[in-house]
Amino acid sequence: MEDMRPITDWLPITKKEVEKRGWEELDVILVSGDAYVDHPAFGSAVVGRIIEEEGFRVAIVPQPNWKDDLRDFKKLGAPKYFFGVTSGCMDSMVNHYTANKRLRSDDAYTPGGVAGFRPDYAASVYSKILKELFPDVPVLLGGIEASLRRVTHYDYWSDQLMPTILESSGADMLVYGMGEQPLREILRRLKQGEGIRQMVDIPQTSFMVERSELPSGKWKDIQLSSHEDCLRDALKYAANFKHVEQESNKTHADRIVQQVGSRVAVINPPYPTMTEAEIDRSFDLPYTRLPHPKYRKRGDIPAFEMIKFSVNMHRGCFGGCSFCTISAHQGKFIASRSEASILKEVDEVTQMPDFKGYISDLGGPSANMYKMKGKVQEICDRCVAPSCIHPVICSNLDTSHTAMTNLYRKVDEHPAVKKAFVGSGIRYDLLTKGYNKNADDSVDEYMEQVLKRHVSGRLKVAPEHTSDDTLRVMRKPSFKHFKEFKKKFDEINSRFNLKQQLIPYFISSHPGCKEEDMANLAAETKDLGFRLEQVQGFTPTPMTVATVIYYSGVHPYTLKPYYTAKSKKEKESQHRFFFWYKRENQQWIRDILTKRGRAELAAKLLSRQGTPQNTWLNEKRNQRKKR
Repeated sequence: MEDMRPITDWLPITKKEVEKRGWEELDVILVSGDAYVDHPAFGSAVVGRIIEEEGFRVAIVPQPNWKDDLRDFKKLGAPKYFFGVTSGCMDSMVNHYTANKRLRSDDAYTPGGVAGFRPDYAASVYSKILKELFPDVPVLLGGIEASLRRVTHYDYWSDQLMPTILESSGADMLVYGMGEQPLREILRRLKQGEGIRQMVDIPQTSFMVERSELPSGKWKDIQLSSHEDCLRDALKYAANFKHVEQESNKTHADRIVQQVGSRVAVINPPYPTMTEAEIDRSFDLPYTRLPHPKYRKRGDIPAFEMIKFSVNMHRGCFGGCSFCTISAHQGKFIASRSEASILKEVDEVTQMPDFKGYISDLGGPSANMYKMKGKVQEICDRCVAPSCIHPVICSNLDTSHTAMTNLYRKVDEHPAVKKAFVGSGIRYDLLTKGYNKNADDSVDEYMEQVLKRHVSGRLKVAPEHTSDDTLRVMRKPSFKHFKEFKKKFDEINSRFNLKQQLIPYFISSHPGCKEEDMANLAAETKDLGFRLEQVQGFTPTPMTVATVIYYSGVHPYTLKPYYTAKSKKEKESQHRFFFWYKRENQQWIRDILTKRGRAELAAKLLSRQGTPQNTWLNEKRNQRKKR
């Protein structure tokens, strides 16, 4: 059943649609590497709807062709105020390449999942084209690719340090993080007649000026080592990161400045965490919640199909994991929507044409952080720690799960909802009382509610590793707490006669991890009854602790050296330990561990004793045999 809304329900993407609205000129044109999906999970839609709400005429140019005569960039003319540019919901290089730098054959943000509809380094490519075609029109960068490349950063795909994306793209301003607050301020000032290039004091923005023109600000400055110094000395690049991460996650942050050639990159501090009213306003905009009708004959957009019946409850993550970019983009403080706004969206989802009664996800970056914050705000205001739960859970953190459990139950009561799943990752360490000293009985109630009502047979959690040394580098808790969680999981499964499977995620080749650590990981998980399926190799992405270690060889906070697997051979070796049960790996594992004096570990890992008999994988194989 198709949704037959009028085309004017979507933001315009063609000249004809602009004319249908009676507009002769546009105020803002957005250029995106993603197809246009009018849904709050897609950044271009959110930005476009905010611009529309503020009274501006806005259109989107999704996935323009950058290889022809550039007609897509020219078709709507020049906007009155600015071009907004984003590579899309993913960094274009992560979108294009695997951890082994192999070109991917698909793109989840394109109709039909077809690859090739955006360039490498899309934000820079789009910006350069626009500056060449329309040199007098300001270009604003936003989205995750721009956000995480706002200072000197290591680019894994070219294997080099790159300067701020403002330098490489030629753009006039960068909005980092979740951009609603700075965007509304920019629009407010445009109405008052102020130009983009004069807006030097808006929080959560970045721009470049000549050294002699550095504006005096209302913030204290932190001077980073220059881009050129970073190129000469990797330790200076590493030391820079500590300041960048801390200032990204403070309540009252300082301004960051970094010299790049003859100019200076200025990064203003972020806005305070969005209030409930602010985040509700963003989610409550009049989205159609559907892809633009233009794509109907080109096939489904996989990223949309995955989230079309999901509801995002909050933003931010206070985990601070070393390999994760969430806090660098969304911040560590949680911005939670109101219960009313979430239930309103649930109601909208149930009215979608092909809804069959199943909410695919009630979640967020980490599913079980909704409504969590510091008990005493003044303590949070003084905090510079990048994580609220590592190396221990902060005594000031309220980890009550009551609000989530109550909300899940209310969604369950909706007459059109048969089942609402929690598909986002759950932080199991918040649910284990051995690690979470702040835990009350709400964590047990939450876990029972999730396992009984919100899991579709498999609960996915991410211990990431078994080695305590590697886990410390990752900023993750000791593996003993995963064992505690598994015991609790098994007990609830048994008590309520459930048949849920626990699926753990692990990473190989993470900084600090050696081959022997992977062998131990394989042995420990085998002892627990797992044949690992959900595994991945570490991919260095801009603005993470782990990426800094990968490039510089040292931890940015201590400058202590750490081993990192870098060569293809080293990475493949670590990854093979995940699949100890495959016949083609077993002699190799025996040889490697014997050579390292760990023959007893090889014997343990490769013996039939303790081989998992009841894994999900084996169950599926047995079912096929019976058929």
